[in-house]
Amino acid sequence: MKPTFTAARASMFALPFAIFGGVATAGGLAEPIATPAPAPVVPVAPVPVAGDWTGFYAGAQLGYGELDSDALDDDTNGAVYGAHAGYLYDLGSVVLGGELDLDGTNIEDEDADVALDTVTRAKLRVGYDAGAFMPYFTGGIAQARTSGAVDGDGTGGFAGLGLEYRISDSLRVGGEVLQHQFEDFNDVDGLDIDATTATARVSFQF
Repeated sequence: MKPTFTAARASMFALPFAIFGGVATAGGLAEPIATPAPAPVVPVAPVPVAGDWTGFYAGAQLGYGELDSDALDDDTNGAVYGAHAGYLYDLGSVVLGGELDLDGTNIEDEDADVALDTVTRAKLRVGYDAGAFMPYFTGGIAQARTSGAVDGDGTGGFAGLGLEYRISDSLRVGGEVLQHQFEDFNDVDGLDIDATTATARVSFQF
């Protein structure tokens, strides 16, 4: 009888451990699954598109011109076309530069037998860097050459305004309006000629 009691008592002590082990095996007390913390999101600052007009450039222009003089008809006008080349230096907000350009024209006064053949200019340019746009002021010295009844040339001054838009780092387009004054043209006293030109321009930057 005593061995039976001892076996029964051992079974009573073993039963709770067996139950606990079964519950643990069934996952009731399984270890929690660790969830990795999300990676920190670092904001990416937008990269500003900086404009830089510095460099050599060259291109062509096409437009309209008109002459005004007491010796000419009021409708002395026609097309102008030519080429230009220059250099700009971007200082940040201010853009400085110089340019040479040459225009040919078909402006002619048939009654007075005077034709404006060419206009050559040496320019100074002062612009404002507005990113892709650059409004500017320009002025300098111009020389006009005529043929016909007045076969010669004259030197004068000019001033005007322009605007350029940069399509890419190497290509830009724009427009320009210039007012010219030639006094005593071809050394003829009292022969004063004013000329206005308006052109569209295409330039390639190097």
